[in-house]
Amino acid sequence: MDGKLAVIGLGSIGSMALWQASRLSDSVTGFEAQVPAHGRSAVGGDTRLFRMIYRGNPDLYPILERSRSLWAELEEETGQNILTRCGGLSIGTKDGAYLSALLETTRTNGAEHEILSREAMAERYPQQNLRQDDIAVYDPNAGALRTDRAVTAAVAAAQANGATIHTNTPIDSITETADGVLITSGEKSWTFENVIVSSGGWSQRLMPDYLKAATQTKRVFLTWFVARNAEEFSPEKFPIFIRIYEDRSMYGAPAVDGVTVKATLDGRGIAAPSADSVPRELSPAELAETTETVTEFFPGLFPNVVRSDAFPDLFTKDGNPLLGRLSENSRIYCATGFSGGGFKNATGYGEIAAHEALGKQTFDGLDFVRPERFKTS
Repeated sequence: MDGKLAVIGLGSIGSMALWQASRLSDSVTGFEAQVPAHGRSAVGGDTRLFRMIYRGNPDLYPILERSRSLWAELEEETGQNILTRCGGLSIGTKDGAYLSALLETTRTNGAEHEILSREAMAERYPQQNLRQDDIAVYDPNAGALRTDRAVTAAVAAAQANGATIHTNTPIDSITETADGVLITSGEKSWTFENVIVSSGGWSQRLMPDYLKAATQTKRVFLTWFVARNAEEFSPEKFPIFIRIYEDRSMYGAPAVDGVTVKATLDGRGIAAPSADSVPRELSPAELAETTETVTEFFPGLFPNVVRSDAFPDLFTKDGNPLLGRLSENSRIYCATGFSGGGFKNATGYGEIAAHEALGKQTFDGLDFVRPERFKTS
């Protein structure tokens, strides 16, 4: 036996699961096909939004609360500034579908928030060129997560706790045996008591058929712009944002590098044959829609895409993650399929995965993320 737990894939969730597992056991090993935070993984793109206000399942809120605390713990443990706490804005038509659903969820889970009129927005955040019937919901606990820094910090913290790391080691197969789980990479093999699969867009090939059928790798792209006055788009003055209407939608983050502002079309994930075949270049149509949207929303940005990239992620049929064992007695634990929205909760999901995979604790109220929901009777 080579250890109690192996974590396959040290990206958004796997790095956090490894860090949390290293706090619970001195027999933990991480496997990464390339290196942590490599440029082709879903970690790429500098930042991800952290927010406590959202529309959807209220059951996510306790994971968000725990994730927020754990991001602070990771910062304290590693000395890294990971979460830029700049607040967040959700912007849309007053009484429109987007903000109505968001406020319904927010009032259900009790998240701290402030509703800003169009006039209040114009005074506080003039960078946003609003439509006539717009209002905003302000999230004081939101911010921008530094993705590369987060993943490398978590892996380093796990190593400091005694975890073993294998980089440039793609896993070819995992097989449950009477003793544990057999992992192979080329001519090498290892056996662990339990395994967490957290390979993002590369997870499908390690999945049973019923989960392959319930998931799809998609391409997600990101774009950046230069501000006419960078100070106006600094984290001190420009919160993260999401704007959703029937005809346009965009989200983004302040100029954490002091130069470029992330402003990206929302919900544009498209199917890709595999994680290795995602085209990095944007199409003329993607560039045109992005430029048109930025031109309307942000007069303070030069309407030219100065940087863009695209990354793979694994999406599920219902948009909820795969978090749990393949079956009640399985030694294989899934922590993947986060459908483009997992990073803000990565620390919380990682904690759940580590505790459950090591048999330390079982978490209730998570039926909506359990892999077994996709099994047919």
